[in-house]
Amino acid sequence: MGNMKKIISVVGARPNFMKVAPIHKAFKKHEDEITHLICHTGQHYDEKMSKVFFEDLELPQPDFYLGVGSGSHAEQTAKVMVEFEKILIQEKPDMVLVVGDVNSTIACSLTAKKLHIKVVHVEAGLRSFDMEMPEEVNRILTDRISDYLFVTEKSGLDNLKNEGVSIDKVFFVGNVMIDSLFYYLPKSDKSNIHIELGVEKGSYVLITLHRPSNVDTKESLEKLVHFLNVLSEQRKVVFPIHPRTKNNLGKFELLKTLSKNIILTDPIGYVDFQALTKNAELVVTDSGGIQEETTALGVQCITLRTSTERPSTVDVGTNQLIGLDLEKAETACLDVLNGNKKEGKIPELWDGKAAERIVEILHKYV
Repeated sequence: MGNMKKIISVVGARPNFMKVAPIHKAFKKHEDEITHLICHTGQHYDEKMSKVFFEDLELPQPDFYLGVGSGSHAEQTAKVMVEFEKILIQEKPDMVLVVGDVNSTIACSLTAKKLHIKVVHVEAGLRSFDMEMPEEVNRILTDRISDYLFVTEKSGLDNLKNEGVSIDKVFFVGNVMIDSLFYYLPKSDKSNIHIELGVEKGSYVLITLHRPSNVDTKESLEKLVHFLNVLSEQRKVVFPIHPRTKNNLGKFELLKTLSKNIILTDPIGYVDFQALTKNAELVVTDSGGIQEETTALGVQCITLRTSTERPSTVDVGTNQLIGLDLEKAETACLDVLNGNKKEGKIPELWDGKAAERIVEILHKYV
């Protein structure tokens, strides 16, 4: 038993679970040699996350829960570092694996690195080249100090090379988020969400917007309501809405100006949301992960952002990067709804086996 190696994977926000779950499944094949533990920092905490989330998705329960909660970027990062350091000193793992670009990602990498523990970054090399995005800062710093960098798409290889990262630390393995997507598709095919919301598969628009630039001010929300109303003249519109956005719509008295064809719902669980994504005629988003999922599913996607750190979704996939101008977005959306669809292919290695590749490589080095 003296040879047993230990790896701790960190999850901070909900999408991180969908990335770590396939990695955990792949580590199980080596459980006689490697103990894989999961630390949930509690950076994102909501009730949907607890029992339902783990049982529904057969996700492993975290071995450690730090419970840091929300706060400013500095508070959150600092709290995670203080609490995670205690775990590392107690557990003495051989490696720490982080995913994505949330505050927990940089906080845990930095803490591990200073204790001379090897750091693995999954989803390395993604760049929006917009340093005002906190995620961009997290990505660049994490990549700089990581020992093993696993890349989801070709742009990641170029970015890391340009930044002078030693090529022997970098591995192009594909996208673990897509591993989860494919794994749960059979479940999402059984979802009743379309019946519950009263929409017909293939003929509705799905909206997911959460970035402050799109939903935080009265002016941006007025424009958004106008945009949604225009779309709703063509199709039913499904908008799972963040409580903060809903409060703002209420505060600015905009809720009652929304067309009857717009269906506002509470945030939706992973499997139901996949069912909605897969069967949408068009998805309008500002989320990184949804750009990838629509591309993997061949669903039309319009992204309301000025930059994307996932350019393969645009170069290869079905995503169109439109910017923040909602008049432009309106034109692009109506174009798609009129049948002018963007041809797309699935990027290389987005085949559901990324986690297996990652674990095979780590198995050699740990």
